[in-house]
Amino acid sequence: MRTIFLLLASLALAVLLVSGVALIGPEETAQAAFPGENGKLAFASYRDGDAEIYTINPDGSNRVRITNNSAYDAQPAWSPDGTKVAFSSDRDGTYNIYTMNADGSDQTRITNNESDGKPAWSSDGSKIAFMSYRDGDTEIYTMNADGSNQTRITNNSAGDAQPAWSPDGTKIAFMSDRDGNAEIYTMNADGSNQARITNNSAGDEDPAWSPDGTKIAFISYRDNNAEIYTMNPDGSNQTRITNDQEPDHSNFEFNPDWQPLSGSTGPKTKADCKNGGYKDFGFKNQGQCIRAVKQAS
Repeated sequence: MRTIFLLLASLALAVLLVSGVALIGPEETAQAAFPGENGKLAFASYRDGDAEIYTINPDGSNRVRITNNSAYDAQPAWSPDGTKVAFSSDRDGTYNIYTMNADGSDQTRITNNESDGKPAWSSDGSKIAFMSYRDGDTEIYTMNADGSNQTRITNNSAGDAQPAWSPDGTKIAFMSDRDGNAEIYTMNADGSNQARITNNSAGDEDPAWSPDGTKIAFISYRDNNAEIYTMNPDGSNQTRITNDQEPDHSNFEFNPDWQPLSGSTGPKTKADCKNGGYKDFGFKNQGQCIRAVKQAS
C-alpha cells in the first residue's frame, strides 16, 4: 500500500531548466502555474545537509534559504497571489502542513496530524488540498487556507495521494492505487465524480495541470523508467515528452514551484475579463479572470 512516506521518498520525477539553472527533482513534479507575471522559484534542496526550502530568481541569482531546520522542509507550493508558501515539514516530529510568507517569515503550522503532505492551493487562494494518512489510509483532504474546516474528500482502503487543483478550481487530479497500481484520477473539488483517466500496469502518478487547464502532465513508468507524459483532462491523447530519463539522480534539489505575480499584465477590473478579454491574461474563462480581480482588490 502506498502511503505518504512513499511520496516523500519517491524517485526522480521532474526536471526544470531556467536560464541555465537546473532544478532536478527526486520527489514530485512542479505544481500547476497560476496566471500572472513570473516571480521567483521556490524549491527544496539538501545542499546544506537537511531538506530546506529556498527561493531563487529565474536567472539563477539571489538564492535565499527561507527555512532553517534540522528536520525535513519540502514540497513548497505558492499561493495564487504569490505572497504565501505552503509546505510540508516534520519539524515537530510528524509530517504536517505549514504556511509562511514569501520571505520565510511567519511560519505557521496549520495541520496537526502524524502524516500530512503535498499541499496544493485552490485557484482563488481560499483552500488547500493535501494528502493525509490520519485515518489508516492515505486520503485526500481539503481545508481553508488557515487550516480550518479540514474535510476528507476521498475514502478508500487503498492510497489516494498527490492532489493537484485545476486552474479554474473545479477539479482535483490525484494518484490512487485503488485498482491495484498507481493511476491518475480526477474528481470534482468536493470529491464527487471520481474518474480514472489512465490505465497502465506499470504505474502513473504525480499529476500537474497546465496553466490553461487543457492538459495534465504526469509521470509514468510504462517504459521501464520514469518519463513525463501529457494528456487531456479526460485521459485522451497521452503523449510521452521525455526520453530515457534516469530513474535515480544525484542532484538533491527538487519540488520546483513558480511564484505568480499579479503585476501590470494582470486584469485590473471585471471589464478587462469580458468579451473574451480573459484570454489576454491567460485565463481559461471569464469567471476565473473575475475571481483574480476580486482577489487582487
